[in-house]
Amino acid sequence: MDFTLKTYKKLLLELKNNCYNFLTFEQFCSGKTAEKFVILRHDVDLKAENSLETAKIENLLGICASYYFCIIPQSDKPHIIKQIAELGHEIGYHYEDLSLFKGDKKKAIAHFEQNLAYFREFYPVKTICMHGSPTSKFDNRNIWESYSYKDFGIIGEPYFDVDFDKIFYLTDTGRTWNGSRFSIRDKVETLAFTQKFNTTQEIINALKINNLPNKIMITSHPQRWTDNLFAWLWEFFFQKTKNIIKFFLLLHF
Repeated sequence: MDFTLKTYKKLLLELKNNCYNFLTFEQFCSGKTAEKFVILRHDVDLKAENSLETAKIENLLGICASYYFCIIPQSDKPHIIKQIAELGHEIGYHYEDLSLFKGDKKKAIAHFEQNLAYFREFYPVKTICMHGSPTSKFDNRNIWESYSYKDFGIIGEPYFDVDFDKIFYLTDTGRTWNGSRFSIRDKVETLAFTQKFNTTQEIINALKINNLPNKIMITSHPQRWTDNLFAWLWEFFFQKTKNIIKFFLLLHF
């Protein structure tokens, strides 16, 4: 089955076998690089407990990744954030302030600053990443039309600070690796890369024959990844329903 922790570990091991260096997004924004690298990013939207499981697997393999937490209770679990930081991973803010305040930028930026200070109690946060907020008409990135995240000591936001014509982007949005038709905002435009994958095994197979670009960003949502059959089935059917809703929402954006 796809989207299990066993499959996730297989993907990491195959990346290591192909001599990819693992970078956090903070390291990348600070200028660290390599001939072959993967920026490993996790968006913690729900089920923060699942993120601790992926963080432990990565730690055992000597890998550091970036974990972006929302301020909502399903994501903001202080004891889990603390443990993930102690495992050596980067902590970032998965912001959705503009959506929460229905486009009021003044209230949104005050809320952003407050939440950034909160997450900095766990880790010296240097990077942020927008939450897609698919049910909102507001794009959280638009807050930076009026403000600059650099004024808050932030050095990187993936949708502004990565050239996706040079770095191949893979995301499990929609519970598939080829879910752009279900994604309202977690997608990038590029003319450089045409490879598409439906399953994790397809990515692993491409790695086995050295058929992936040398520079990659992988975004996963740990809520999808579990070895618990009941939780796996729930996420499977929940995401199927969600994809149908998002497909129709896309018609109105």
